[in-house]
Amino acid sequence: MSVSFCGFNENTATFKSNEEIAGGAAVKMSESNTVAACENGDVFCGFAVECSGGYASVQLSGTVTANYSGAAPEVGYEKLASDGEGVTASDSGREYLVIAVDETAMTVTFLM
Repeated sequence: MSVSFCGFNENTATFKSNEEIAGGAAVKMSESNTVAACENGDVFCGFAVECSGGYASVQLSGTVTANYSGAAPEVGYEKLASDGEGVTASDSGREYLVIAVDETAMTVTFLM
């Protein structure tokens, strides 16, 4: 047996999008029923799974692996915010359970 969090509590919802958002990008609410890509320092509501035709499928819960910048997040509860491309440890972020950090690949896996 090995460790696996794949599929744990994963939920997605479809929102409107005024822009094309890259898959895996952190997103925020921009107006009613609409998401936009996060900028540096934004608190994110989820991660885009797919975006096309003015709509975005957004993962709102479950396990997420994202690139991070800055100092490596700590395992355990850590505040994370968007860095404009991935995430970063930030006092102004939202608290998530960080379950793995890969400092070589600069990725962090956490539960939303």
